[in-house]
Amino acid sequence: MANAPIKRFAVGNGIRASVWKNESKNKGSWLSVTITRTYRDGEDYKDTTSFRRDDLLFVAKASELAFSWCLAQADKAKREANQE
Repeated sequence: MANAPIKRFAVGNGIRASVWKNESKNKGSWLSVTITRTYRDGEDYKDTTSFRRDDLLFVAKASELAFSWCLAQADKAKREANQE
């Protein structure tokens, strides 16, 4: 799958933070994060970016996990660049 997140964090009841790698010829590469809630609509599963009150602490935790992972990736990239 060409356009898939490089990392996912799932917490709570259907809350997920997905980390995406973006690339541009002019800007280089950077990471972005989307946070969604999966829910069932009949037989189908759907995603939304709307959260219920009781979801918010899980949204915060997913954000924290994604943030920490992104920082670790940036530190890793700096260390690797310094070794070259």
